[in-house]
Amino acid sequence: MTDNSVNMNIRPEVEPFFDPATNTISYVVKDPNSNSCAIVDSVMDIDYAAGRISYESADAIIAYVQEKGLKVEWLIETHVHADHLSGAPYIQQKLGGKIGIGKNITVVQDTFGKVFNEGTEFQRDGSQFDALFEDGDTYEIGGLRAFAIYTPGHTPACMTHVMGDAAFVGDTLFMPDGGSARADFPGGDAGTLYDSIQKVLALPDEMRLFMCHDYGPNGRDIQWETTVADEKAHNIHVGGNKTKEEFVKFRTERDAQLDMPKLIIPSLQVNMRAGEVPTDKDGRPMLKVPVNAL
Repeated sequence: MTDNSVNMNIRPEVEPFFDPATNTISYVVKDPNSNSCAIVDSVMDIDYAAGRISYESADAIIAYVQEKGLKVEWLIETHVHADHLSGAPYIQQKLGGKIGIGKNITVVQDTFGKVFNEGTEFQRDGSQFDALFEDGDTYEIGGLRAFAIYTPGHTPACMTHVMGDAAFVGDTLFMPDGGSARADFPGGDAGTLYDSIQKVLALPDEMRLFMCHDYGPNGRDIQWETTVADEKAHNIHVGGNKTKEEFVKFRTERDAQLDMPKLIIPSLQVNMRAGEVPTDKDGRPMLKVPVNAL
């Protein structure tokens, strides 16, 4: 492990890609001093009712990277998403780079390996990924040193990735008027999420924060960038020095009213495999639908 101090003097170029079908924002993050980049939380498209997968979202990112002459060093997954499928292996096949996720992917794989009744051929050791990050681990994007902060609560494998003056928070936080993500998935915990949010809010006030999702609350335009200072002052769930007890009470009551994400069944099966679609005994792409299991 190497130094993971924040360098606010390095300002990576961040290009967002919004997917309206899942309200996901993916990012290309470029080292300002080279052509190296990372891709954060890419999307693979699915028409679930028709059982068809396509790659328009990933192709848009690929076209941008190629147009700018960039070199992909990393494909970062902030967590195992339950609301969209990862496009990381498709992009990796086209552009290279290493796929990385938090070390506790193994916890998610063990939990949902049971839910989906996966056989022994499904490895639960995270070996589908190229890198498993622990709290404080660093990695290089050209000359830009990035590091991962362990921020569980939404899921047990959530990580926030800090790249210069930009932090990619996954679902740990939403925009100030959006609050925070749910904490009722298996392995989630509202108290743990509050503690993780405090880790993010302990970063410098000027740190740019980039969201993985935005839903345009109250009809406003979609947004994805804010700052630590704005979140501390204005976040409707944790801002203004709200206590852990207040947050846990609200989050628990709120989560009990939420429906499951529309794409949770295919998303979990694909994303716990680093974005690969599972196959049946004959090698055909196939998804399972467990009944009364979630």
